[in-house]
Amino acid sequence: MQTQQKVNADLVKEKWNKRPLIISGPCSAETEEQVIETASRLAKTGKVDILRAGIWKPRTRPGSFEGIGTKGLPWLQKAKEITGIPTAIEVATAKQVEDALHFDVDVLWIGARTTVNPFSVQEVADALRGVNVPVLIKNPINPDLELWTGAVERVAKSGIKDIGLIHRGFSSYGNTEYRNAPMWHLAIEMKRRNPELPIINDPSHICGRRDILLEVAQKAIDLDYDGLMIETHIDPDNAWSDAKQQITPEQLAAMLEEIIWRKEDVASEEYHAALEKLRQQINHLDDELMFILSQRMKIAEKIATYKKENNITILQTKRWNEILERACTKGEKLGLSKEFITKYFDAVHLESITHQTKIFND
Repeated sequence: MQTQQKVNADLVKEKWNKRPLIISGPCSAETEEQVIETASRLAKTGKVDILRAGIWKPRTRPGSFEGIGTKGLPWLQKAKEITGIPTAIEVATAKQVEDALHFDVDVLWIGARTTVNPFSVQEVADALRGVNVPVLIKNPINPDLELWTGAVERVAKSGIKDIGLIHRGFSSYGNTEYRNAPMWHLAIEMKRRNPELPIINDPSHICGRRDILLEVAQKAIDLDYDGLMIETHIDPDNAWSDAKQQITPEQLAAMLEEIIWRKEDVASEEYHAALEKLRQQINHLDDELMFILSQRMKIAEKIATYKKENNITILQTKRWNEILERACTKGEKLGLSKEFITKYFDAVHLESITHQTKIFND
């Protein structure tokens, strides 16, 4: 028995360290037959490292299918015995952690609706003390990196050594083509803060529909993500939850074949020399940009002095609109998007207001 447990632990460790790490399976476990058939078909692709399935489904409103519950755990256990693929589920309470571990679930993840609540994360973290199991943490529903970071810290303090991140997008109240807006910059910042943690992309929950899964998955790989979590179902259109975003195991295999798998680095000295030359050019330009911005702020301070002496408000809306309109027109001619120019000048404007406010207060 101990030998078998060690073999299983070694397999889970091997899969956890694999890049890219591919996690797949149904949004919800519905029946034993559905779980086992999905697992068997995923195993035949030879491309899936961990089998996922929703056992408990936190839904926004009551009345939706909220998961099959604990009775689905033996189905996952059996699927693992048949296919040899380690299993993963979402947990949100101490009891769910206990049940998952009782049925030998190999990897746990904390969902977006749990990450948003520090009390819930702490409950899960406390239940994990003394346990040697990898834990993935999804970003919170709202775009708040401190909540995401806090969840990582709570789980780490419980003694869990293998922690990873799942980027599943952020709620944007329908103002996007996605179910959950990717907000790539937030995930990139989280990766920058935690370079030692693997980060997995969840195109299924970002997209909410299957026709753009490949596009989002490819972008994640281009941004050096460590893997993908994609929902699969033997009959996606008739899935009990999130039918529009699921694909068949065979469609998953075809999609993974289409992705261009990139790597962060290559060993070629010629490549590094060429890249270093270009990076030095960027460094010089960045230095110039910062110098110019510094000069701009000094002029803004002089303007603030005139405003203060003449009792004029700091914010001049008409003037700001003129600056922004001029910048967008010129920027687009130079190949810069209007969205970027707006964000950039908003940041410059806020810094300018800060400098002018300091003059007013002095």
